[in-house]
Amino acid sequence: MNIRIQDAPQATVDTLTSTYGNKWSGAEQLDQSNAFIQFMYSNDLIFVVLGVTLIIWLVLLFFLIKVDRNVSKLESTINTPEEHEA
Repeated sequence: MNIRIQDAPQATVDTLTSTYGNKWSGAEQLDQSNAFIQFMYSNDLIFVVLGVTLIIWLVLLFFLIKVDRNVSKLESTINTPEEHEA
């Protein structure tokens, strides 16, 4: 098998296509019994990804606000003079 240097990328693509071609075409056919997968594919997966990332950002924002309030309370208790020290 003589493959010229210019034909090497094409030969590699042909080898990969013949090896994995049937697996890729089967990926498009989903099990129709699973309603969740059917829902995901019918409603563009990008919106699902955006929804999950939005939930993650909102949880992080809530956590940061809660930590900031707790730190502010601790700072105020440290900075106020104790009444019983005098």
